[in-house]
Amino acid sequence: MEPKPARVRILDAAHELMLTVGLARATTKEIARAAGCSEAALYKYFDSKEELFVRVLTERLPRLAPLLGTLAAEPGQGTLEGNLTEIARQAALFYEQSFPIAASLYAETQLKKRHYEALHKLGAGPHRPLENLDTYLRAEQAVGRVRADADTMAAASLLLGACAQRAFAYDAIDAGERPPADEFAARLAKTLLGGISVAQPRA
Repeated sequence: MEPKPARVRILDAAHELMLTVGLARATTKEIARAAGCSEAALYKYFDSKEELFVRVLTERLPRLAPLLGTLAAEPGQGTLEGNLTEIARQAALFYEQSFPIAASLYAETQLKKRHYEALHKLGAGPHRPLENLDTYLRAEQAVGRVRADADTMAAASLLLGACAQRAFAYDAIDAGERPPADEFAARLAKTLLGGISVAQPRA
C-alpha cells in the first residue's frame, strides 16, 4: 500500500490533535511530529497554523461552504424545504465536529483575537457560513421563494445558531444527548420555513 503523501498526513494529524487537545494546544511542532515529518516540512504546505485549521475545516469536516455556494449560484433548484434541511444537516454535523476544535480559543481572549485576525487575512472565519447562508436566502428571495419582507440574516442566524446550540448545549438537557442530525435538520427547516417562505396557492 502506497504511503500517504505528506500533506495528507499533516492534515490527518492536525485534525486528530485539534479534536483531542483543542486548537490552542495543537502546536505545529506537535502536528509535524504526529505526521512523521519536520516542522519545516509542514510549512512547505501550510503558511501558518491558521491556514492549517482552515484546511482541516474545509477538507476534513462536513462540506457546508461548497453546499451553500452551489445553492446560492442556482436559486430555485429543488424545494426550499429540502435545501434548508440539507443545509441544516450539514451545519449540525459541521458544528458538532468543529466545536471541540475551536472551543479552547474562547478561554483566551488575546489568542482568539490573533486567530481571528489571521483567519480574516485568509478570507475565512466563523462569520462566513452566516454570510453565505444569507446570500443563498437572498437569492431565493430574488426568485420569489422567500418572502420579500423576510429578514434573511435573521433567518440565517436562527438556523446556524440552532445548529451550534445542538453541538454546545444539547448534551446538558435532561435527555443528555443530541438529536440525530437528520431528524433535527428536518424539524429545524420546517419550523424556519413557516416564517420565511412564500405561501403557495391552494389547489
